[in-house]
Amino acid sequence: MGKEQLKPPYFARLLNGHILNHVFHSLLFLVGLSLGIIFSLLYLNAFSFNSQASILSPLLPPSPSHLMHNMDDDELLWRASMVPRVVKCPYKRLPKVAFMFLTRGPLPLGPLWEKFFKGNEGLYSIYVHMHPSFNLTIHEDSVFYMRRIRSKIVEWGKPNMGDAEKRLLSNALLDFCNERFVLLSESCIPLFNFTTIYNYLINSKESFIESFDDPSGNGRGRYNKKMLPAISVSDWRKGSQWIEVNRKHAIEIISDNKYYELFQKHCIQHNCMDEHYIPTLANMLFATQISNRTITWADWSRRGKHRPAELEGASISIEFINHIRYGKNCTYNGENTTICYLFARKFMPDTLQPLLQLRPPLLEL
Repeated sequence: MGKEQLKPPYFARLLNGHILNHVFHSLLFLVGLSLGIIFSLLYLNAFSFNSQASILSPLLPPSPSHLMHNMDDDELLWRASMVPRVVKCPYKRLPKVAFMFLTRGPLPLGPLWEKFFKGNEGLYSIYVHMHPSFNLTIHEDSVFYMRRIRSKIVEWGKPNMGDAEKRLLSNALLDFCNERFVLLSESCIPLFNFTTIYNYLINSKESFIESFDDPSGNGRGRYNKKMLPAISVSDWRKGSQWIEVNRKHAIEIISDNKYYELFQKHCIQHNCMDEHYIPTLANMLFATQISNRTITWADWSRRGKHRPAELEGASISIEFINHIRYGKNCTYNGENTTICYLFARKFMPDTLQPLLQLRPPLLEL
């Protein structure tokens, strides 16, 4: 009987211990499950954000700080030549015009361009290629602030001019929003306001490349038979260096190695590369898709001169500007128009104030 009285407390203790142990493990499981769910949700959110960022970030327009990269020309051309195969863009994309300034040094007409770009943020990108040793101080509120790309020495009329043009195009192509690309110099001015020029370029069905057959010594006379069989004299074309192209044609230009290497080896005369490479390439690859005219005016009226006239302050008047604007007939998207030039070049530094003082104002038309 004594032993039987000891059993209930023993089993009770055993049962209570078993229940407590079960409860403890259950609580531990629930805590672990809760923590697991919490960390899983955090991970999924982080994964979703990082995945989205990793997918979209290469497509987003680069900030100004991204222009000074460490890529050499070969890597830059390679990256810029990449083309998305998916037509539908994954984000809202506003087409921009890339203004590419190929300069020797300072930008003496910068204040005029500042007025031109003002109020049109998000519709343009600016790229400046200048001598690598030139130090230019630009205020932080300027549209040219941090728009300088990694540059190399360029000699006007020499073959390395083509390298600079490709370098500018490649940097501009890294911004997927850039749809049109215009090459300008430090002596160029806009002939109309931003809205007029933007609409003219964005809505154009063609690229503006001048490409013609020049039988003279400064045309066919620069052709080298060593370019055969890839380039024949019948392919050879001449045109203005100051081009404007759409994105498709910009990629064609920077992606070409076959013809460019021939030009580097056999087109070494003065002005050969800048006046013949892109006009010849366009003639061979997409001749039916260009306007065969330049949209950058220059004064070639001085016969016997190999350079256009340099314009000084005394020559600036609204009548003179309007003559450039409307003094020629051409076609635009298959329709006749008198607006053939959007820019003009060879304006000297002393033209800045007369241009800013024009009445009616230059950039209100």
